[in-house]
Amino acid sequence: MIEELDAVLAAAKDELATIDDPDALRDVEIRFLGKKGKITALGKGMRNVSPADRPTVGAKMNEVRNAVTAAIAERRDALEAARIAALCADPGFDPTLPRPVPLSDGRPGARHPLTLVTEHIEDIFRAMGFLLLDYPEVETEGNNFDGLNIPASHPARDMQDTFWLTDGNLLRTHTSTGQVRTLKSVAPPFRAIFPGRVFRNESTDASHEHTFHQVEGLMIDRHVSVGNLIYSMKALLSEIFERDVTVRLRPGYFPFVEPGFELDIQCQVCGGSGCSVCKKSGWVELLPCGLVHPNVLRYAGVDPDQWSGWAFGLGLSRLVMMKYQIEDVRHLLGGDLRFVRQFRQG
Repeated sequence: MIEELDAVLAAAKDELATIDDPDALRDVEIRFLGKKGKITALGKGMRNVSPADRPTVGAKMNEVRNAVTAAIAERRDALEAARIAALCADPGFDPTLPRPVPLSDGRPGARHPLTLVTEHIEDIFRAMGFLLLDYPEVETEGNNFDGLNIPASHPARDMQDTFWLTDGNLLRTHTSTGQVRTLKSVAPPFRAIFPGRVFRNESTDASHEHTFHQVEGLMIDRHVSVGNLIYSMKALLSEIFERDVTVRLRPGYFPFVEPGFELDIQCQVCGGSGCSVCKKSGWVELLPCGLVHPNVLRYAGVDPDQWSGWAFGLGLSRLVMMKYQIEDVRHLLGGDLRFVRQFRQG
């Protein structure tokens, strides 16, 4: 019995040395300390030990059980320390931020619907093998226009209603600037998305804001087709809405894609009957997309004879409105806590 207990202790320590996740650690704990575990099974054999040896064997039994329990606890602490270290090493972690403060009613605050939808989309694309990249909101004219096949004489510049800065830079008018930056810095083939805020110097109404959110997606590979694009967009929307939604695809013009398309979604606020959000049409422009224009590839130093790709620009603000049936985009950045608290959980 003494030899068996020593063997069980050695086996437990060997297994614990290789454990790298809490679930596996729990399995080890059950196999050694559970009701049907190895140490429990040996304890049932005490009835076969002679009365003279029982004190010695019983003491050894307790010693092994305590040693395995301590080893498991030590390994659990090590795993937790490693988890915290990984979180602290994340570039998005800021230890100088103040801790969350409960609201006056003692309940925690709510996460903004834009945050909820953005993180959902990020999770979807991470699972599909996409890079998640972040770029500055203050951009150069080259990245915002020239690199996207929009030269100074192009009429699309007037449509952008740009906020120009005194130093010659601008507030980006679309997350499409990420296309230029990524093509310059990441060698193909690759898949990437870049969500963020964009800015347009335009009047506001129920479906337009001067500051809103988008997510741009880009895939560069060999022999990419329109079929690849359409399949990816349908898969994206079904994951976002967690149900089938009615969409339509129609030709659209964007200087940085050719061919270009407008993917519209049936208005989720009115169900397609017509409202202020969809301007009584029953449809909302949601997902401009297309195959990356060869001029965009050339500008970034990528050979269009060797590489092709698709890109899309998804309006996150409009997507939030469709998902949660919000009738006015101005609620999203209005700062009204009554609006945000509707999304509080618990």
